[in-house]
Amino acid sequence: MKPSLLNIIQKNISLLTSDSIPEYEYIPLHDKPLPSLQKLSQIIDLFRIIIFPGYYGESASDVDTLKFHMGVNQERLFSLLKEQLQTGLCFNAPEDQCIESHKLANGIAKALIEKLPELKRVVSTDVKATFDGDPAAKSYGEVIFCYPTIRAVFNYRIAHELLKLNVPVIPRVLTELAHSETGIDIHPGAKIGEYFSIDHGTGVVIGETSIIGNRVRLYQGVTLGAKRFSLDEDGNPMNTPRHPIIEDNVVVYANTSILGRITIGRDSIIGGNVWLTTSVPPGSRILQQKASVSSFSEGLGI
Repeated sequence: MKPSLLNIIQKNISLLTSDSIPEYEYIPLHDKPLPSLQKLSQIIDLFRIIIFPGYYGESASDVDTLKFHMGVNQERLFSLLKEQLQTGLCFNAPEDQCIESHKLANGIAKALIEKLPELKRVVSTDVKATFDGDPAAKSYGEVIFCYPTIRAVFNYRIAHELLKLNVPVIPRVLTELAHSETGIDIHPGAKIGEYFSIDHGTGVVIGETSIIGNRVRLYQGVTLGAKRFSLDEDGNPMNTPRHPIIEDNVVVYANTSILGRITIGRDSIIGGNVWLTTSVPPGSRILQQKASVSSFSEGLGI
């Protein structure tokens, strides 16, 4: 006789809540309020409305209207930020630290609001770099409104500031929202200079400990990754510098992988489809080896 649905459910409840299955330890019970993906998306939207007025949200009709909406949106942003920061600060914290999270969230939200003019200045350099690097772009407005690189780098800039303010989990959520939207994966821990651009963008990966200078341009499919990582005594990965350093004025062409804690010297050009695991001096020109040609038929020799 086949078990009834009720019996199956009861059996599942017993198994799913068991503390005797070793693998279940990998997914511990989370008994605290979690950040809201929906509200964090709203926070990003508000940042975009404030920093790119007229492109997102309501169109700006005149200066007085713009100033009014700017004030209202900053108040909304502060309120949402404070709420979500509180959940983020409690994410992995002991209960006694969660009690203090309200006061801490208030201060961090205020500090981020204070950084809005500087965030706008830095993001504006990314817009210019993207426009200057693409003859297909007809205006700065087109770059702001259409280009995935601006969306991804925009989220990264905000996430990086939150990470510097010691906010857990939320910076990762913000960059992963952009990753899902654009295919560009930038860890919030990476350090990226001004006038940064990514052409096309799909498949770009920038690891946590990457350091990127000013006026650097990457093309689609570029990976700034780790070659290997160290393990502690328990066999867990150690968070040590393991990603590349890209100095000023470097261009990296499509589908190139630059791996490990190596340095790409300033003013270098790294060609497409290159696999690079050693440092190169300033002014280098690195190209892939010539393709190997061989003859075969019906799949033989591949």
